[in-house]
Amino acid sequence: MPTRIFALALLMFCTLLAGCGAKDDPQAALEAAVQQLQDNLEAKQNSAVLDQLHPQFSAQGEFDREWAQRTMLLLFMRHKNVEVLALSKASYVHETYREKGFTEAQVALVGAESLIPDSARHFTVEMEWWLEGDEWKLARLKWQ
Repeated sequence: MPTRIFALALLMFCTLLAGCGAKDDPQAALEAAVQQLQDNLEAKQNSAVLDQLHPQFSAQGEFDREWAQRTMLLLFMRHKNVEVLALSKASYVHETYREKGFTEAQVALVGAESLIPDSARHFTVEMEWWLEGDEWKLARLKWQ
């Protein structure tokens, strides 16, 4: 009986350590932020997306957070269903500046009024993320 309790305690301790390691892993946190952004866009959660944008957010070097808010509103009003399909994506944390992360992705943005898409566009997207406290915030966005 004591060995079972010891084994259970050891298992719980290892699980806690693994959980802490994942939480403290900037790479895993960056990938989670990227996925959360995709989920928030598909769920049409304007405020959640805006919460993920850095206060100094810039898109294409000329657009700001206000532009992002207006663009999302227009997109969400135009299309009942919105899907962000990440055809490929890769994220990494800068080797020297650990508070900067980058994501490169091939993305298809699909909009539909019902089940059948009525618009779709393909983009190559580059994102620069800045670590604010313990959260990754999207600071720069470029697309082609």
